[in-house]
Amino acid sequence: MATETDISGELTARQEGMLPGQLELVWKEVINGRAHGSFVVAKQHLAPNGYLHAASIIALADSACGYGCMASLPDGATNFTTIELKANYLGSAKLGETVTCAATLKHGGRSTQVWDAEVVNAASGKTIALFRCTQMILYPR
Repeated sequence: MATETDISGELTARQEGMLPGQLELVWKEVINGRAHGSFVVAKQHLAPNGYLHAASIIALADSACGYGCMASLPDGATNFTTIELKANYLGSAKLGETVTCAATLKHGGRSTQVWDAEVVNAASGKTIALFRCTQMILYPR
């Protein structure tokens, strides 16, 4: 089921009205083994203290890994769910700056996948978060 076909457009349409859509996540590429996305920091991405909310970074990184997983499902699999995630925060971004994310498949097994993502402030070029998650692969019952 894994495909080299870029499904970024399909996933952008599917996220409409859901959290990734509400956060205006944009997808440049989603193919087998990798995904690249971004958002421009707007008010909805901020915490009440005026700084970028950590959950905005999690939403971008987890969505990138999840969308990449959708493009990388093994034969016979129908879906996935995140079973573990971890993030290290190293920096931030300001209102109007672009935050990018590159996710890559590190382990593509039959029952689990492990993904790494790097989140970068495009204005400074600095890494602002490192993210890792494990996806459980789901099959029809």
